Amino acid sequence: MRRKPLVAVAVGVPLVIALAVPLARRTLRAETNAPSIAKLSGAAAAAAAVAPPPPSLTGLDLTRIEAKDGGVTAPLPDKRVARLAVDPVLQRVADSVMSMHHLPEAAVVMMDVETGKVIAYASHVEKGPKRDLGVEATAPAASVFKIVTATSLVENTGATPDQRECYSGGEQRITAHDLTPDPRRDRWCTTLAGAMGRSINTVFARLALAHLKPAELETTARSLGFGSALPFDVPVQPSAIKLPDDQLGFARTAAGFWNTTLSPIHAAWLGAAIARGGEPVRPVLVTDIVDDGKVVWSAPSSLAQKRVMKADTARAITTMMDMTVSDGTSYRAFHDSKGRSFLPNVAVASKTGTLTDPSTQRFYTWFAGFAPSRPIVLPADAQKDGHEPPQPRRVSFGVVVANDPKWTIKANVLAREVLRAYFAEQHVPGVTSPLGERSGRGAQARDGGAPATSTTPATKQRRQRGS
Repeated sequence: MRRKPLVAVAVGVPLVIALAVPLARRTLRAETNAPSIAKLSGAAAAAAAVAPPPPSLTGLDLTRIEAKDGGVTAPLPDKRVARLAVDPVLQRVADSVMSMHHLPEAAVVMMDVETGKVIAYASHVEKGPKRDLGVEATAPAASVFKIVTATSLVENTGATPDQRECYSGGEQRITAHDLTPDPRRDRWCTTLAGAMGRSINTVFARLALAHLKPAELETTARSLGFGSALPFDVPVQPSAIKLPDDQLGFARTAAGFWNTTLSPIHAAWLGAAIARGGEPVRPVLVTDIVDDGKVVWSAPSSLAQKRVMKADTARAITTMMDMTVSDGTSYRAFHDSKGRSFLPNVAVASKTGTLTDPSTQRFYTWFAGFAPSRPIVLPADAQKDGHEPPQPRRVSFGVVVANDPKWTIKANVLAREVLRAYFAEQHVPGVTSPLGERSGRGAQARDGGAPATSTTPATKQRRQRGS
């Protein structure tokens, strides 16, 4: 099939939660030059960025993370202690939300975009033994994989965020019939950015089938970390990808229907890579190892890795991901019933993912990306001595929730609460912490979330699609 260039046309959504945690109003100090603790540079830094966990971290137990006001730690063998980069406030918020809603399984990973320091790392398993879900790549990537498809389209075909595409079908599933363009049926039109924001399956399936070779999409996926273990402080299960040989299977996979998996740490890493213009950074969770009260090992940070996409591509993907919260699948989660944002003036570049495993009836939802995706415009009264306060540091995140058929919140609401806590700490005007808010049915309606007994046909349809 001959590939044709894509032509661009310019065209220009809370469950209120009571959290019994101390949300101290403290600002995370900016690390302007982000020097490495170990002062690595050149070849040494490059090697450390791709190296496996050092032997000194062997036996690190991330199922026993303890958050105290003085810091966050995890145990190591021989009574050693690992000090973590985790912010105790964010950790408590994440843990509290997941516990409050009795989520069957959920995980939150948030990292500083510039340094790679992981500032939230929380897992929750409602029943059964504790597990480190942050490194498990067992959940389907769902529509988060649309980021990979969009990246491949931009780099291989010149696709742009504002190109216009018309479509029909593909809400619940994609059939061969949906893949054939038909002006008589394709009465809905949107830009590629709009298709990303509203997770329109048919648009991505058709574009991939018409303009991408399977080898091109697989190459992009592998460059974005699929199929290989992500360098981290503990071993990470590789996110999987398997492209079917048939055209329909290929198109479905490109749109986010099965055949790919993802871990929360990988999702956060991917968000940071896009935020950094295509140059990822090695995630760092452990900052120091303490033995008998003395620091015996310190971790390097700000270890940039090999570029995974062009800077122009990263900007285009960011533009697409901005639509998810501003006018897409997470508008209701990030705005109240009157349209007021929970994160005023904070642009969130993100992607949702929703998919149900029919064999287990597990309802998986994802929220991955970074914020702020552009500088925050501060009101005039926020200036001090005629100067604007510094911009908050950007953070990337990977949040997954595995629900049963009856559910209360999805990953985007969980992520929103942790983001609220972070930007409230950063003193962003208009952003309030989740502390002291009442939960309940009325709050749930304000949140845009479905009640716990939501099993309506429309809800079931949304679960089945790869949104």
